[in-house]
Amino acid sequence: MSNKVRKAVIPVAGYGTRFLPFTKAVPKPMLPILNKPALQVITEEVVNSGITDILFIVGYKKEILESHFLPAPELENMLKDKGKTDYLNEVLYPEKMANITYVLQEVQSGTASAIALAEEFVGGEPFAVLFGDDVMYCEEKPVIGQLIDVYEKYGKTVLGCKEVDMSVISKYASVEYDKVLEDRVYNMTKVTEKPKREEAKSNLAPLGRYVCSPSIFDIIKDLKPGANGEYQFTDALDIEAKSAGALAYSFKGERYDMGDRLGYLKANIEYGLRDKDLSDELKKYLAELLKQD
Repeated sequence: MSNKVRKAVIPVAGYGTRFLPFTKAVPKPMLPILNKPALQVITEEVVNSGITDILFIVGYKKEILESHFLPAPELENMLKDKGKTDYLNEVLYPEKMANITYVLQEVQSGTASAIALAEEFVGGEPFAVLFGDDVMYCEEKPVIGQLIDVYEKYGKTVLGCKEVDMSVISKYASVEYDKVLEDRVYNMTKVTEKPKREEAKSNLAPLGRYVCSPSIFDIIKDLKPGANGEYQFTDALDIEAKSAGALAYSFKGERYDMGDRLGYLKANIEYGLRDKDLSDELKKYLAELLKQD
């Protein structure tokens, strides 16, 4: 089996309850970071890593999400007629940025159940997984591209991780390892979903980016329900580590939690500070705002 990673799976079927009432009408992945939906930012991470075959696992209000990546003739004709070429190019780009397909997750029964729906799309190949709650930024190289490099070198499932404070480890999962293979690459022995602070053995936490061997699907099929009676992707990864082996990779870059209102605000502020048209004025505004405190 080739180690070449050519496909990506992006589960975006959640209800986004922490962003109600906005998510009553609009799927959470469509929350904007400046003028782009978070889902487009995540998709660009995939495309900029050399992957153009992408599966969205969709659910609530899926038609709104899908429409962003479909032609909009009336809007496009208006922009063309008015000579607004820059805006037209921005509108056209999502339509042609990747080969996008969709599968509907009808029942919300856990992250592993979502990934299981991608088996036919994956077709026995290794594949990338990017969860829609996590937006990543790395100027040097896209985060999922970093994980792809590690997978293609070692041929084992890779979890994208960061060290978090032990005081909040129970909000994440905890990765245990027995040796460091090279800088940032760890041989994983166990991963525990949302461990109690006193039980966690490591502060290395997986954060929404994975590259998986196709063997993960056989593990998911035999998986037992975990927390809240749901089938957890973390549990499948734990079994994978103990059978075929898996790696943890401490990726370079920033992660923004789009499932959290503060994380969403941080993403917009920091992307705004990187934007050449907004940066100077935003810095002035933030400086003046801080003076008032």
